Amino acid sequence: MTPTTTTAEQPGSYSSPLATPRPHLGHALASEWTKLVSLRSTLWTLGSLVLIVVGVGLAVVAQTGDEDFAQINFTTPALIGLLVGQLAVIVLGVLTISSEHGTGLVRTTFTAAPDRHRVLTAKYLVFSMTAFVTTTLSVFVVGVSAAVVRGGSASGPHAAGEWFGALLGCGYVTLLGVLALAIGALVRHSAGAIALMLGLVTLPPVIGGMLSMWVAVEPLGRLILKYNVPVAMMQLFGLQEGGDLGPAPSNFSHLILILLVTGAAVAGSYVVVGRRDV
Repeated sequence: MTPTTTTAEQPGSYSSPLATPRPHLGHALASEWTKLVSLRSTLWTLGSLVLIVVGVGLAVVAQTGDEDFAQINFTTPALIGLLVGQLAVIVLGVLTISSEHGTGLVRTTFTAAPDRHRVLTAKYLVFSMTAFVTTTLSVFVVGVSAAVVRGGSASGPHAAGEWFGALLGCGYVTLLGVLALAIGALVRHSAGAIALMLGLVTLPPVIGGMLSMWVAVEPLGRLILKYNVPVAMMQLFGLQEGGDLGPAPSNFSHLILILLVTGAAVAGSYVVVGRRDV
């Protein structure tokens, strides 16, 4: 009797009944938004930003009179709180990416979404929109409150340009947060990136003042005193003074400087994140 050979049936390929759309930026945006709102650090940082800007701003409005706003903008009281509140935006910018490196979640993120540039773009977009909206709403709550409470005849005329300047100031603070996110992507360490950003924001006025004491480097010191974060924010919110340093730079020059610095850091983050392991 001749033995017969049977060939085992090969299983057919599996086809999932679920739709499997091609990944795109929208999916990355949804993922990054979910992660951002799930972090307790987001609540604490943005909550402190709103509390400081609105709380301090309304306290300043309560201590002023109509005549005080003849010399300043209605949005200027918000500046006092925003000079401190900007630190919350910076911290959140760093934590948006450095927290994933600290917990190791970044490995899962890049495994699920191998296109790292798409993930990084989603982080920049989600963070910048969230920071800009939160900052703008906080500032405009103070500005509108000042206009309603202190908008009498003694306050003088107020042009629409002051509101546009405040909007640019909110954009400036948002760019600082984007710069912090880029530094966080480059450094991958929360404490180091935050310390670097705090030095970048707070040290230039001190360094400029020290350099101005020596004749050889006095021009450099005066230049640094003209171009730094506190001075730029004060000018954008209507406190433009030249003083002993000569004519103040234009708002446009401050914006160009922060755009160049932030753009360089963002470009560097794309290069580095795309090349290293995690």
